Amino acid sequence: MHSKIHFDFIKNRNYFFIGSALVTLVGLVMLLVATFTDVDFLHYGVDFKAGTTIDINVGKAIEKADGEKIFADVEMKPNVLTLGGNNDRLSARFDETLDDATVTKIKGAFTEAYGSAVSAEVNAVSPDMATEMGKKAVLAVAIASLCICLYVTIRFEWRFAVSAIVTILYDAFFVLAIFSIFRFEVDLPFVAAVLTTVGYSINDKIVILDRIRENMRFAKLKTDQDLADLVNHSIWQTMSRSINTVITVLFAAGCLFIFGSEAIKLFALAKIFGLVSGVYSSICLTTPMWYLLRRRKIIAVKPALSNP
Repeated sequence: MHSKIHFDFIKNRNYFFIGSALVTLVGLVMLLVATFTDVDFLHYGVDFKAGTTIDINVGKAIEKADGEKIFADVEMKPNVLTLGGNNDRLSARFDETLDDATVTKIKGAFTEAYGSAVSAEVNAVSPDMATEMGKKAVLAVAIASLCICLYVTIRFEWRFAVSAIVTILYDAFFVLAIFSIFRFEVDLPFVAAVLTTVGYSINDKIVILDRIRENMRFAKLKTDQDLADLVNHSIWQTMSRSINTVITVLFAAGCLFIFGSEAIKLFALAKIFGLVSGVYSSICLTTPMWYLLRRRKIIAVKPALSNP
């Protein structure tokens, strides 16, 4: 072992476990509250909640109040109205599915006010379609997690698989909890962000776990401290790679969030939360969890050695 231990992750593992458990507990409490009350656990977008979204580009700068007035004139009040682009694009969300006549009426009102340059993009989702997409989104995350678990089990060992899959699920739940706490909209791009978070997270974890496996080939593990030192050295040997990778990807996600369109901002935000959680869990949760599982083998071997 040639790397220097700047911080003992194994010794301080309980702090990480407690902090992560608190975040998980808050998310679970909100989920239980949503289950037994009428409060929504998540602020579902139109993809998972029946309704209609109309994106109207008027071709020139517009005030949000002006848009609200036009909707009031046609006796239609959006549940959510946001201004985006270069202040020339209005996004209106309705919780009900609008018919073609109503959509035409709304577009006509904006065309009358701002001219023929007005364009509208309509996204309508029926209740049945919203339910189906919600089920498929959950199924996609479950299948991805299962396949990752099988791969890690075959490629490494069951202890690696258990620690990796538990912390991957934590990463996905962390993003979900953050979006729930701050009431960010959850739609199909959010699901894509969670799936890419799972993919990035397992890649980061495998790099560290593979280094642990390589170091074990030349290590003589006789005590718990030997195992703890091996894990700490493995973490610090891959630390620069983990930090450099996450900073690079965070830079790209940050640019998407700052300079991207309104439609992609929440996707980028979910990616940012997922990336931070992924590198944190890889270093502070996965390896200590594997250490706890592996040290049981050392403890079990000790009595056998002392009683030939």
